[in-house]
Amino acid sequence: MIQSEKAYKLLALQENISNRAAKELIDRGVVYSSGKKILVARADMKANAVFKIEKLKKPQIIFEDDNIAAIDKPPFLTSEEIARNFKLTLLHRLDKETSGVLLLSKNDEFTKKVIATFRAKKVEKSYLAVVSGKFTEPMTINTPLHVTKTSSGAFTKPSKDGQNAISVVTPRLIEGKNSMVEVSIQTGVTHQIRAHLKSVGFSIVGDEKYGGKQSGRIMLHAWKISLLGYSFESPPPSEFKIS
Repeated sequence: MIQSEKAYKLLALQENISNRAAKELIDRGVVYSSGKKILVARADMKANAVFKIEKLKKPQIIFEDDNIAAIDKPPFLTSEEIARNFKLTLLHRLDKETSGVLLLSKNDEFTKKVIATFRAKKVEKSYLAVVSGKFTEPMTINTPLHVTKTSSGAFTKPSKDGQNAISVVTPRLIEGKNSMVEVSIQTGVTHQIRAHLKSVGFSIVGDEKYGGKQSGRIMLHAWKISLLGYSFESPPPSEFKIS
């Protein structure tokens, strides 16, 4: 009798799906067992393990016209997937577990204008994050960041030789041992907010890659974005709360 097996193989048997489909679900971050998220598809688990799969939410259109579509991105979908689904051009990216406003372009001329606007740093972006600890005073984090590409994805850390990065962090709510903060970024380094908050001792809840405590998702939400006369906002989803 088999005592243990790879997580994705057990999930495939439980759900009557292919091994590949099971692995993709685990990699997406929506599979749980005994109340804990399964982080590694090839992890050995007891043969009697029972899995729960979190249902993916559908992206919703916030606004659209002849130039742009503003999408309310749910967590666990990549920005690229959403762009493909809508058959439009991606104007910027959000991490897979980050929710909130994602912008897509409807024509090449507008895409060029947006690219120029990003390069000129004329885009205003604000995020909400739930962090561990009591964040009480506003601060500006301007630590340069270096991005390393690895087989498991990008990893960003402070480095005097890194890219210029500026994050303005404002406390909005403190409850218990966690805080909700607003983060306005003037630069767009990969994982900038996650790395900057970790660097000052306030890792985002759910962001285990950057020292955060375990949670159902990384508690980071793209709240507002303004550019070229447009302004969009996405209210944080129901799970985005502090406790």
